[in-house]
Amino acid sequence: MTDTALPRSFPVQAARRKVGRLWLFMAAIVALLVATPILALAWEALHGSSDLWPHLFAFVLPTALIQTLTLLCGVGILVIFIGTGTAWLVAAYDFPGRGMLEWALLLPLAVPTYIIAYAYLDILHPIGFVQGVIRATLGYSSPREFRLPDIRSMTGCIVLLGFVLYPYVYITTRAMFLTQAANLIEAARTLGTRRSQVFWRVALPLARPAIAVGVSLALMEALNDIGASEFLGVKTLTVSVYTTWITRSDLPGAAQIALAMLFLVIALIVMERWARRRQRYSLTAQRNRSLMPRKLGGFAGWMAFFCGFVPVFIGFLAPAAYLAVEAWKRFHLAGLSGQLVSEAANTIVMSALATAIVLVFGLAVAYAMRLRPGRFSAVAYRLSTIGYAAPGTVIAIGILIPIAALDQFIDRRAIDWFGFSTGLLLIGSGAALIYAYAVRFLAISAGAADAGFSRIPISFDQAARSLGENATGTFRNVHLPLSKTALAAAGLLVFVDCMKELPATLLLRPLNFETLATHLYGEAARGTYEEASIAALAIVLIGTLPVIVLARVGRQKS
Repeated sequence: MTDTALPRSFPVQAARRKVGRLWLFMAAIVALLVATPILALAWEALHGSSDLWPHLFAFVLPTALIQTLTLLCGVGILVIFIGTGTAWLVAAYDFPGRGMLEWALLLPLAVPTYIIAYAYLDILHPIGFVQGVIRATLGYSSPREFRLPDIRSMTGCIVLLGFVLYPYVYITTRAMFLTQAANLIEAARTLGTRRSQVFWRVALPLARPAIAVGVSLALMEALNDIGASEFLGVKTLTVSVYTTWITRSDLPGAAQIALAMLFLVIALIVMERWARRRQRYSLTAQRNRSLMPRKLGGFAGWMAFFCGFVPVFIGFLAPAAYLAVEAWKRFHLAGLSGQLVSEAANTIVMSALATAIVLVFGLAVAYAMRLRPGRFSAVAYRLSTIGYAAPGTVIAIGILIPIAALDQFIDRRAIDWFGFSTGLLLIGSGAALIYAYAVRFLAISAGAADAGFSRIPISFDQAARSLGENATGTFRNVHLPLSKTALAAAGLLVFVDCMKELPATLLLRPLNFETLATHLYGEAARGTYEEASIAALAIVLIGTLPVIVLARVGRQKS
């Protein structure tokens, strides 16, 4: 019996190994596609035109780097203060409106940074409604007699970005506060720690890893920003890349500035790892109890609600209300323009195509790591997710270099073989833009797929194999159905992120191709704020969808 069984098992095992190698090969291809823009950027920057480095070091990089670091430091301090403070407020205290604030504090995530700048430039305009009311209240008649400080400044940019990006710290830190063992705080109280010192001496030190993760995410988003910084007159590295390439048509110079940005991103990641280097945790056999909030009533309770409501008002309610009013005025006056409908269609089509590709690629790298765990699959997975850490301008410049070369190669071959020119086939068709979206947001789908697969016991794979399924059949009939919820949430996040992405879209969009984000950017750059209000409101409304999902998940976990 053994002698007859062995020969039959050899073809089956060989087929399984072949299928496993196929998944590893797909993961390697995906990793190579993601790594190519980074490698092309480094090659162009280091070998393309070395004579530009002295000019950049003398005239461009010092100013851009100083302003970028100033912006990141200011935003970092503000998001730590707001995010950690609001997280402790809703986790440690019970007051009127606390349940609403728990999810409302996430709403600023729905407002892209360039929209918050666009909205507040009009809201706080010297001859706008807000300053007009203030002058009337104080008895002044014109902006020459009294006006608020100009929001077009480094301070204004820091404040606005801080009130939009603090939810990154709020999410991670609140989760840490809620999952901390209550007996640690009780032990501190029995050792003589006053209630007012519990936060500083117990809760805050334990939450430092969560704060570090949230701050790093917020700073990467701030570094990726181009619209808000340019609107508010802050010349960051991202703005320098855009102006160097678009205004001066200097691709090598843009690549070298983008490489400097990449080093800054690496520094942020290293700092985040360093901040968590000594953090160790241990769990007891007993189930940890959640933190019990302290009841606040009367004036203290309403003051707590007010403190939590201010970030929601500044980061979401005020700009959303402004956009709604301006959009209604525009719609009532001129209706919905055909151009806006076309731009909305462009946005949906490009985002949907990119989302489908991102989900397929993410599934490939995550399943290869589950199917054939080891160094090769782990490296492929890590390489596939590096794009999320890089700003959109860096990804766009890195993609532009090989795609432009490939377009030229295809054009030359078409002329030689068929006698006609294809022109900029990949860039002109939008393929380069979809490629940029895929590289930028692949980490979302890969992480969601890996998390979904990790919840499926390995015994399910073994049972499927014993019933005759190969690796692909097991993936199709077992893993995919059981992971569809996580994949659907990841798809929603990717779709919304693609729709909101501005830097990569500005740099790689085809000629005369507009999306909602680029339309808003163009109108705001021209100062015609009312023309872009409908597009901005549409982006904000669609951006609330993943925030709602995130809030539902947070309530279930807490």
